[in-house]
This record gives sequence, C-alpha cells and structure tokens, in this order.
Amino acid sequence: MVDRISNHEQLWEDWIKEENDANANRLIEYYMYLVNYHVQRISSTLPKNINKEDIRSLGLVGLYDALKKFDYGRDLKFDTYASFRIKGAILDGLRKEDWLPRSTRDKVKKIEKMREHLEQTFQREATAEEIAKYLDLTVQEVEETVKDSFFSNLLSMEEKKGANDDTFKEGIGYSVQDNKNLTPEEQIIQTEDFKELAEAIKNLSKNEQLVLSLFYQQELTFTEIGKVLQLTTSRISQVHKQAIFKVKGLLMN
Repeated sequence: MVDRISNHEQLWEDWIKEENDANANRLIEYYMYLVNYHVQRISSTLPKNINKEDIRSLGLVGLYDALKKFDYGRDLKFDTYASFRIKGAILDGLRKEDWLPRSTRDKVKKIEKMREHLEQTFQREATAEEIAKYLDLTVQEVEETVKDSFFSNLLSMEEKKGANDDTFKEGIGYSVQDNKNLTPEEQIIQTEDFKELAEAIKNLSKNEQLVLSLFYQQELTFTEIGKVLQLTTSRISQVHKQAIFKVKGLLMN
C-alpha cells in the first residue's frame, strides 16, 4: 500500500516537472480503473450493439482532459475530479451519436403503440407480459427495448454535462456543466420533466425505487447494488429493467 502511494506521488512529481507523453501515459495507466468503472456502469444501460471499446475511448478522452486541466495544488482529489470528467466525456459522446439502432427505434414505436392500445382497451396499465404476447416478443425484449429508449430520453432531458467548464464542486449528483445555457422556456420544460419523473418513481415498489436510487444517484454498479441488497447482478439488472418499464408507462399517462 505504501509503495503504491509512493509510486502515485512520484508519477505526479514527474508530470508536474515535465508534461510529456510518457509521464501522461503512466498516470493514465494508474487511473485507468476510473475509466473502467464508468465504462462498466454506463454500458449496462446501453444496447448490446454498442461497443465497450468505443465507450472506453470516450472515457480516456475525459481522463486525459482531467489530467491536463487539474491543478494539483488545489485541495481536491484527482480521483473525484477525473470521475466527473470521464463520465461527462462519455455522456457527451453518446449525445452526439445516434447510438440507438433504427431497428430498436422501430420496436420502441410498436411497443408504445401497443401499450396505448392495451391500456385503452383494459382501462388500466399494460404489463410487459401482455405487450410481449400481442407483439410476439419475449418479456425480456420488451423490457430491454424500453430501457434502451428510456436512457436515450434521459440523456436529452439532462442538462448537458461536459468538460468545457472548469467549475467544479464535490458531492453526489453534482454535474460539471458546460457553457451551453438553457433558455428560460427550456428550463421550465426540463423542471417539469424531472418533476414528472420523480412522481412516477414514487409509484414503484420500495425495491425498485432503491435500485434506481443506488444506480442513478449513488452511482453504484449492478454488482455493487447486488452486494448491498444481497441479490445477484442479473436479478438487479432485471429489477432495473422492470422499474424503467413501469416508469416509462407512467410518464405516458
């Protein structure tokens, strides 16, 4: 442990003395675990067609950007600072790319159309099982598709996060904002969107609410949440998909 700390300090001393590629690469290798963490976490919410290496490349851009802009003399942990830069770079990259396949978008439309039809017919909320039966899909396909589209919508709802602004504060849920300000109208719409989302989440079971809170607010991975709740990673993933399906349905009503 002492050797690792000593090595870490030496790496920073070398970088501060000379900001060359060799010293940058050594620091990047040391902090690569931060990139891997965010790649694992964010990839779990994306369609299977998204290459993890593409996500990792975006994360590396964020890590390098953090390294170049970090003031080692400030009373701030680099790990914390870099985490926000890495996450911001990944989400920024996903926003710029149309990563949701056309086939998935078509399936989303069919599912939402069938959901509306069944809810009008039964005068109640349609289940994933019912939608799957009428569309000749598996329940997993329905939940996966809705989850993918939900994350896409969430990206567009959120204020853009990026690495263009050096303003930074520590704390759970704090975002490094870029300098693209929302108009007053956009701010009102965004506020209403998040209010509706918060109200929809209140209608979920305690377990579903907890999984969403630990994943999106506390930023734990499915594996970490599983350890907290003493459930398998696959079970947490299933609860997450079920929760997202219910939230999406509630937001449509």
